Amino acid sequence: MPASTPPTTLGTLGETALVEAIRRWLGPANPPAPAGIGDDCAAVDHRASRLLLTVDPVIRGRHFDDALPPGLVAEKLLKRNLSDIAAMGGRPLHAVIALTAPPELEVAWLARFYRALARCARRYGVLVVGGDCTRADGFLGAYLTLTGAPGKKLLTRTGARLGDVLFVTGRLGGSLLGRHARFAPRVAEGAWLASTKGVHAAIDLSDGLGKDLASIVPDGLCARIHLRALPVAADARRAAAKDGRPYIDHVLNDGEDFELLFAVARTHADALEQGWKLRFRTPLTRIGNFEKRLQGTNEAVCFDPPLPADVHARGYEHFR
Repeated sequence: MPASTPPTTLGTLGETALVEAIRRWLGPANPPAPAGIGDDCAAVDHRASRLLLTVDPVIRGRHFDDALPPGLVAEKLLKRNLSDIAAMGGRPLHAVIALTAPPELEVAWLARFYRALARCARRYGVLVVGGDCTRADGFLGAYLTLTGAPGKKLLTRTGARLGDVLFVTGRLGGSLLGRHARFAPRVAEGAWLASTKGVHAAIDLSDGLGKDLASIVPDGLCARIHLRALPVAADARRAAAKDGRPYIDHVLNDGEDFELLFAVARTHADALEQGWKLRFRTPLTRIGNFEKRLQGTNEAVCFDPPLPADVHARGYEHFR
């Protein structure tokens, strides 16, 4: 019986052939040079005076493991970046991707990765215009840089005001049970918010509400969160049943929800809710409001009722 053909690896393929293979895998998602792969830089023409730019990685052992199919790894990589563009109210445009991989990685894994990346890119109107590949023994990771055009106005983390209402999209918590790689970045929703009156500040929830919320609280104000109003994902309750932690701990601290948190003027909150229901199926929930911070305190966030004694709003802290 003839021996089976050994799989082709990066070590046997080489960089030049790999780049050509990537070009084939990406297909129409990669335009001709100099706008796409084929030069030292991508020469991208764009009329806007301001360009949004963000970058995020996926690292094996940190953002995914070998149980996650390569197609979902690729989608997570692009969607993490898309969520940043959504939080600014922008429209995604161009991406470059840097791959770091060991030579024994099977080329078939990369083919599935890049083809899924191309499908996701086409779905969101993104052109993958280039990148880089480098060897690293025992390490697999990919880094994607994404550009975007701002919408009617630029949404930032600053700008919330006294009395503003806090809204959050979707449901929170339990991302590790699978949603960390299977989520929908709120690109259309973010663009609509950028064109809607009264929206003062926004952020995407990548590190968890318990951490990210403080980033949009202005000096001198406090975000009062109505604990029972928080939208709880079914996975948060399932995770709580598995590990014994209170479900609200998962809602606040699991991270990788990739939902939008934003502040709206109280006088525009009702109209925004009504307009939202006409346009989107994405759940939208009022979770609190901004009020004056109590004198002599440093609390940027307070919960009503208070959190259980064994729960702390900390979110995910990198490097801890």
